[in-house]
Amino acid sequence: MLAVLTDKPFNSKEWIFEIKWDGYRVISKKKSNKVTLSSRNLTSFDLLFPSIRESLKKIDGDFVIDGEAVAIDEDDRPNFQQLQNYRKTRIGNIVYCVFDLLWLNGYSTEDLTVIKRKELLKELLPETENILYCGHVAERGVKLFNEARKLKLEGIIAKKSDSHYYEDTRSSNWLKIKTEETLDAVICGYTEPRGSRKFFGALILGVFNKDKLTYIGHTGTGFNLLNQRAVYNLMQKYAAKSSPFTKPPKPNAPVTWLRPKLVCEVKFSHMTNDGILRHPVFMRLRDDKKAEDVTLGGQKKKTIKI
Repeated sequence: MLAVLTDKPFNSKEWIFEIKWDGYRVISKKKSNKVTLSSRNLTSFDLLFPSIRESLKKIDGDFVIDGEAVAIDEDDRPNFQQLQNYRKTRIGNIVYCVFDLLWLNGYSTEDLTVIKRKELLKELLPETENILYCGHVAERGVKLFNEARKLKLEGIIAKKSDSHYYEDTRSSNWLKIKTEETLDAVICGYTEPRGSRKFFGALILGVFNKDKLTYIGHTGTGFNLLNQRAVYNLMQKYAAKSSPFTKPPKPNAPVTWLRPKLVCEVKFSHMTNDGILRHPVFMRLRDDKKAEDVTLGGQKKKTIKI
């Protein structure tokens, strides 16, 4: 189940509110002492998170759990860059933050309310170092949002208290409220570096609009030497002879065009009337999202009447 992006926090007696974790969405399944982990698009995470699998094996019963694998840094905060580094180094403090229960001992729990599902999940879990039950607050979404912003967390999730779980559905019964204005974008090319800059100057960004790529700007900030090198090395696999845009932009430096396969997340101040991002800053690669799913209409915030 997926959440709808909305524009601002709110208070309501009919809703509960959780922290939005900055990690990889993970569905875990245990049956007859066999545990499997998979991503949203059914990519196996079994080899990536063996310690989580071992901890889940120790839980009594069979189940399907929904949650997020998160790397916790030295400041006890989620760190997505460390999570991506973990894929290569296998070094890091990885915690499975679980927030929903979809199936338990032969019975689907999806038709129960989210409150009841969370109660059953909390009862199911023993105390472990790398599996964390995600609690919630009732009614006071604004307060939790302000705390998340102070702690520089990604945001919060609001859930209708009596809502059921709908697989593969983006439902307005779940709302995500981010502390910063962010957008997913397709990396369509990169410019040559200038001066002391290494690897590349800026990434050229686009989104799909009616199956055609539309230019939305470029970003050359948000990089350090480590992540810039990693992005550059990854882009070499997708070099193309021509622009993927129907109407290519005219950058002020030579460009290497790419096949539209890589997705990144950027933060920005606002979008102009002609659809160009102002002050975009690279945040991270989105290797959990397909490029063809990156459409502007699917990312615009909705104002939800509560």
